[in-house]
Amino acid sequence: MAEKVVIGNAELWHGDCLDVLPHVGRCDLVLTDPPYSSGGAFRADRSQPTDKKYQHQAETQRTYAAFSGDNRDQRSFEKWCAEWMRHCLDIVGDGGALGCFIDWRNLSSVIDAVQVAGWVYRGCVPWHKGWDQRPRKGWFRANVEYVVWGSVGVMLTGHKAEGACADGVVYVRVNGIEKEHQTQKPIGLMADLLSVRPEWQTVLDPFMGAGTTGVACTKLGKRFIGIERERHYFDIACQRIREAQESGEFLDAEPAREPVQEGLL
Repeated sequence: MAEKVVIGNAELWHGDCLDVLPHVGRCDLVLTDPPYSSGGAFRADRSQPTDKKYQHQAETQRTYAAFSGDNRDQRSFEKWCAEWMRHCLDIVGDGGALGCFIDWRNLSSVIDAVQVAGWVYRGCVPWHKGWDQRPRKGWFRANVEYVVWGSVGVMLTGHKAEGACADGVVYVRVNGIEKEHQTQKPIGLMADLLSVRPEWQTVLDPFMGAGTTGVACTKLGKRFIGIERERHYFDIACQRIREAQESGEFLDAEPAREPVQEGLL
């Protein structure tokens, strides 16, 4: 049985999203970072525990608890994504949106799953993680991930600033020291994405991990609904969101930041 914890205007669920989503109320945006089921070019690589696949000593000396659901092959990953995305479609109102993080290995699977689930595919936005991130000698850096977007029906036009629009690439650097989860995204990144449209006031994250989307929602004054299967990370998310609410610190909604070239070491 799923457990629900309410912290201010945040509704946090401990359980599997496929069990919880039918019981969640309406929302305007789904913004989430599910297990990628990647981390390698071969099946044996993907089957490794997540603390082996995603732990990079160059970023931090910390270790992180493993999380489940990250060992699907490409076909089963696509089917699984289509299933939870279909449940999300049922609770997002007309003109609402879905944003799903993924890396290059399973990008095509997520694009297909969005459409299989019934969303209108709206393209993908690259997230540039930093000019000095993930070098691969003799090849291109692996310093970009993607947010695949879909909408419920027609995507409404307009932007919070008259005549403005968000940039087609989001530039926010990874800071490994701040991470509580192996694949945690920066708060600034989530805040940039959440700030694109003012009508996104209730946000759902079916894979909230350490609660970064919820922290960003708190700082932007938005209502948050989060679901997390792993007890360890659910407890961390509750603590971080509670601390964010108690701090009383708020962010101004801004368009995504312009890129700044960083010096390489």
